Amino acid sequence: MTLQWAAVATFLYAEIGLILIFCLPFIPPQRWQKIFSFNVWGKIATFWNKAFLTIIILLIVLFLDAVREVRKYSSVHTIEKSSTSRPDAYEHTQMKLFRSQRNLYISGFSLFFWLVLRRLVTLITQLAKELSNKGVLKTQAENTNKAAKKFMEENEKLKRILKSHGKDEECVLEAENKKLVEDQQKLKTELRKTSD
Repeated sequence: MTLQWAAVATFLYAEIGLILIFCLPFIPPQRWQKIFSFNVWGKIATFWNKAFLTIIILLIVLFLDAVREVRKYSSVHTIEKSSTSRPDAYEHTQMKLFRSQRNLYISGFSLFFWLVLRRLVTLITQLAKELSNKGVLKTQAENTNKAAKKFMEENEKLKRILKSHGKDEECVLEAENKKLVEDQQKLKTELRKTSD
């Protein structure tokens, strides 16, 4: 394996390792968010963005080169099988075809896992933000619920007070009404007596 393909394979293995680490279930998204928000990442972000863009361009070029090599040795396959000038030409072509296919898979999966890794980091960041928003909304809902219960209790107390005051006033009014009815009866009797 040449140096360039060894580097691509190393990049592929590093991507696979990072994806597996990001998918560990016992590391919560909030912890990843804290790791992603270190000051160190902010300082080297521009460098890393340029470096990753360069790596991706190189991976695309190597992927296209691998596609070209696979096509080249796939078409040679039928021609050289019947060749009698070199008896090991067929095996040599098959070896080159195998290497070009291996390089195609290595570069293709490196590109694919790079996209998966970028998306995974984005989703982890969004999930951490949503979980923190969920916590804030939960505390707000609990506070609102407590306030609503408090206001309902105060409302019930006020209703009871109004009912008790209403009953007292009713009793007073009934007593006054009875007194007025009795006074009216007395006055009627006196009026009858005086008119007789």
